Amino acid sequence: MKRVTTTPELSPSTTEINSHLFDDWFDPIESGIRDRVRGLIEEMIRGELDAALSRPRYGRRAGHAADSVVAAVVSGHRHGSRVRTLTGTFGKTEIAVPRARLNTSDGKTTEWKSQALRNYQRRTRAADALIAGTYLSGTNTRRVRRALSALFGGAVGKDTVSRVWRKVKSDWDAWNARSLADEPIVRLILDGTVVRVRLDRKATSISLLVVIGVREDGQKVLLAIKQMGGESTEAWRSVLDDLVKRGLRRPELLIVDGGAGLESAIAAVWDRVPVQRCTVHKHRNLLAHAPERLHDEISADYKDMIYADTREEIETRRKAFIRKWRLKHRAVADSLEEAGDRLFTFTRLPPDQWRSVRTTNAIERLHEEFKRRIKTQTVLPSADTAAMLFWALLASGQINMRKVDGWQGLATKPIDQPFELAA
Repeated sequence: MKRVTTTPELSPSTTEINSHLFDDWFDPIESGIRDRVRGLIEEMIRGELDAALSRPRYGRRAGHAADSVVAAVVSGHRHGSRVRTLTGTFGKTEIAVPRARLNTSDGKTTEWKSQALRNYQRRTRAADALIAGTYLSGTNTRRVRRALSALFGGAVGKDTVSRVWRKVKSDWDAWNARSLADEPIVRLILDGTVVRVRLDRKATSISLLVVIGVREDGQKVLLAIKQMGGESTEAWRSVLDDLVKRGLRRPELLIVDGGAGLESAIAAVWDRVPVQRCTVHKHRNLLAHAPERLHDEISADYKDMIYADTREEIETRRKAFIRKWRLKHRAVADSLEEAGDRLFTFTRLPPDQWRSVRTTNAIERLHEEFKRRIKTQTVLPSADTAAMLFWALLASGQINMRKVDGWQGLATKPIDQPFELAA
């Protein structure tokens, strides 16, 4: 007996498996506006062509007897139209773009080109800016389509996001080549961070070397970000030499993380400029030299010293710290002494500036925001992309930097009185 099979009736949940929460949110205002967009764009382009030909469509030639007003000399002729697809913040639409041939001075003709709608343009600049902004806000290229599907009707894919992102590179290249001669920079904050990128189809760690400048009015500004293999003297020297080449004037104070490569590069480029070693980085160094059972005690002694109210109190507590830890765990005392008076350069400035000068936290906060941004992309596609993405987050305003504390007194130079280091 032949077996009869029946197809089970699909349940509502099965038939709606491809529908999403916002798919049926119809908006008559949006729908009405989008229905009229095509006509508005076509009218704008026709007006542009009318101006180029010096006559409206179907306008009569100059000198015709029926003309009530003498028309201008015709500078070309129309020859049909072609259909173009354009995606903007209004969604995706098809438009009829008029075509024309313009007369040239040598008696030949050339194809008319619209200035409003460029050749091969498929998206408006506002749409590209929205795509790039969505990507910068923390999503990866594959998820942008979902994020913008309601606006663009699913017309934005992974490859589109990548092409839009590549357009940012021209601005990035211009920023890297800009002159710094007119930048009123008085201080520099320098630090590096490590990111994972794809090189030769393998995930590789690279260093991003970051330089922030502090202007005379206290405003922080990103001056340079370079992708390097590490934080060697040669790597940092390359960054500093580029800043000098582009006209950056000699700074009055440098705030650094304490890396040996950076210190050597600074000595070669800006010898005798006061340097402040980051007190947070040094705190981590001290803890790394001691067993975990001593960490709380070291931290308490260190903070009492660094955050004392006056220069004299800091000097007294520094001597006490070294005496105590020479006996209790000498490696900790040796690590503090290694930093020398560069750890206490901030005490040579007015106290209202100490908070902003003690550390490289201005850059550390940028690093944290950058790492949060790339969390959805554990490995970036290239080293150049990593540096450009860091820059774009600030250039687009998604990360803002405020003025430094105590900016009103930035004109005050560090007093020429190094710390007394004898404990």
